[in-house]
Amino acid sequence: MTAAVLSQVTKQAPTPGPCPVITTRRLVLRPHRLSDADAIAQSLGDFKVSRMLARVPQPYDRQDALDWLVLQASGLLPGWSLAITSGDDVHLGVVATELRGSQWHLGFWLNRFYWDRGYMSEVAAAVLERFFRRMPETPVHSGAFADNLASLNVQRKLGFRISGAGDVFNLARNRMVPHIETMLRPEDFRPVARP
Repeated sequence: MTAAVLSQVTKQAPTPGPCPVITTRRLVLRPHRLSDADAIAQSLGDFKVSRMLARVPQPYDRQDALDWLVLQASGLLPGWSLAITSGDDVHLGVVATELRGSQWHLGFWLNRFYWDRGYMSEVAAAVLERFFRRMPETPVHSGAFADNLASLNVQRKLGFRISGAGDVFNLARNRMVPHIETMLRPEDFRPVARP
């Protein structure tokens, strides 16, 4: 997408404003920095993580991460892309809201060594709560590959409902993969109880 097209999209669609810093009980969500490249490359270089993401190629290296970070820092993309960090600023993953066409989407991933701690429910709930304060009438779309039960469970807990299904091409797997589409209306949002 060219800068002119991105600029036009941004002018037409309301946005939630600049990327915030959000603090949860255990984590800090902040805008990305170029210094996050090594941690992102390490996380997305792990096939167990990248296989659950449609747009992440394998292999994935530091230059891929830098290219993505430069795009995020450009200010051309409407929405938020937040680094999930621990108290000592270790980059654990990403949670993002992005405008695709005319619909807002929630996406997220976490370094495999931080799975099964309830982090994703905690951060996704915090981002959605802030997003709905700024965009109270706006539904949010998401989804996951059918074999990503953990992601679908996070979405279910937050109030997302299945809105469709189909096949989506997965770069890491290099094939079409069954995908479940979900949607969350603001009135259906269920903040997750803090761990």
